[in-house]
Amino acid sequence: MTSAIPPAALAPVGLIAGWGRFPVYFARKAQEAGIPVVCVGIRGMASREDLEPYCSKFYWTGIGTLDKPIRSFRREGVTRWTMAGKFHKTFLFSPYLFFRVIPDLRTIRFWWGHNRRDNKDDTILLGIIDEFARDGLICTSALDLCPELLVKEGTLTKRSVSASELADIDFGWTLAREMGRLDVGQSVMVKNRMVLAVEAIEGTDQAILRAGLLCRSGGFVVVKVAKPDQDMRFDVPTIGRTTIETIHKAGGRVLAVEAGKTICLDELETMALADRLGITVIARTDIGR
Repeated sequence: MTSAIPPAALAPVGLIAGWGRFPVYFARKAQEAGIPVVCVGIRGMASREDLEPYCSKFYWTGIGTLDKPIRSFRREGVTRWTMAGKFHKTFLFSPYLFFRVIPDLRTIRFWWGHNRRDNKDDTILLGIIDEFARDGLICTSALDLCPELLVKEGTLTKRSVSASELADIDFGWTLAREMGRLDVGQSVMVKNRMVLAVEAIEGTDQAILRAGLLCRSGGFVVVKVAKPDQDMRFDVPTIGRTTIETIHKAGGRVLAVEAGKTICLDELETMALADRLGITVIARTDIGR
């Protein structure tokens, strides 16, 4: 268990911001609660224009630096920090990676100096959390401050799923849960109880588009779930309007997510868009529970 983000008017909270609207939502919510936000944005991913109005301080950092955010947080009196937004991982396989990210000495020691068993998401992120903790910086979940972002159980759109779609959800759910246990990805795309695509490093949207290329008849189901022992401090499954637009573009028909462990940004607008595009969104708990 981690300590919750402090209540209003106490110490500032640190935010490492990636891509998307989640960091902005968190920063705005913290500001409304009277909590100063010291934001360190990942260059090329975070939006300073959207974040800065809600932050007491804003710093840029490269994806290859650990020392900069740690020093920034300590300078501003931060003791607890969180991360929010998507952090693109495909850059790790860019040519001449070292010269693209220009890692600092602390990152070099962390990345190349440790004998990690693998470089899965959980392994890397838990290692980074431990690195910050060496300097007295404790990682918390952004959802401690905005739990309302987690979807509630039920059909979230007007159209319900058909019997065949429900069978595909049941089939895909078990597979997606196992992919999460293996820390491969969060989503699988299914039609007629056959797997069309499995999410890996490319992310959910690209996996959905790949499923669309392989299933030209459309009508497939997207199942997106949390890991069996999901750490709510990072990599929590997230959906939003972009997810719905991508499913529509690819020809998908249903999105099934896990209730209580999936973030939905701009839920009212997202579900209204899904209704307009004829896509069903259903949130449920583990099959059989």
